[in-house]
Parts: sequence; structure tokens; C-alpha cells
Amino acid sequence: MIYFFLYLFLEVMVSVQVVGILGGVGTFLEIMVSGLLGVALLLNVKTTMVESLKAMSNNCINMQQFQELNIFALLGAIFLILPGILSDMIGLFMQFSVFTGLIISRYNKSHGRCETPHETQNFNSNKGDDNVIDVEIINNDTHLK
Repeated sequence: MIYFFLYLFLEVMVSVQVVGILGGVGTFLEIMVSGLLGVALLLNVKTTMVESLKAMSNNCINMQQFQELNIFALLGAIFLILPGILSDMIGLFMQFSVFTGLIISRYNKSHGRCETPHETQNFNSNKGDDNVIDVEIINNDTHLK
């Protein structure tokens, strides 16, 4: 209960400071834009979940990272929908942690730390062809024709 009152106190303090800088119309626009962004992110949660599920199936992230990425995406979108400057900042930080996690998993994939089924299949199919040299012979003899 004390944390809720602490959050409300901080929300009011941050909101008053930002309203003083942005003004009434700017604050209204900020609340509307962050609310629309939160709704768009909520509609996009399924895509984010599928992408992190693919990363988990390719051994780029583990189950705990999968859960954290999806929970942060969902909670961040909800915080963006709530009116208030502090809640918008918390929601944005939660969204950035999702993007950071996906960038890290893509970095691992591009540097060979993740295995995709396609890469594993190609590696296994060419396993016995290590000693074969592929050569094309071009015959320039005109007297053979």
C-alpha cells in the first residue's frame, strides 16, 4: 500500500513539472499519443510473442527471458495507456527492454550463437562433402570440333 502512495506522489510531482514545460495542450497531446501507442502495442503483443517464441525455439533465449520479454511488453503497453507522465516513462522503458532483448537475440543469431533448423539442416546435408572440390572445365581447343 505504501508503494502505491509513493507511486501516486511521484506521478503527481513529475506530471506537474512536465505540464509546466509542455503546457495544457502539449500535455493533452502527449497523453493521447501515448494512449494510442499503448493500444497499438497491445494489438501487437501477439506478433511480439511469436517473435520471442521463435527466438526461444532457436535457443537464442531461455524460458525466463521469454517470460520477461512478454510480460514487459504487456505491462509497458498498459502503462502507456494509463494517463500520466511517469506511467508513460515506465511504459517506454519496459518497451525498450523488449527491443533490447530482441536485438541481443538477433545479435547472437547473426554471430552463430543461435541455431535455426534451416542452418542445422544445411550443415548436416553437406557433412560428407568436405573433401570435394567443385571444378568446371572449359575446353578452348578449336581443332577438336
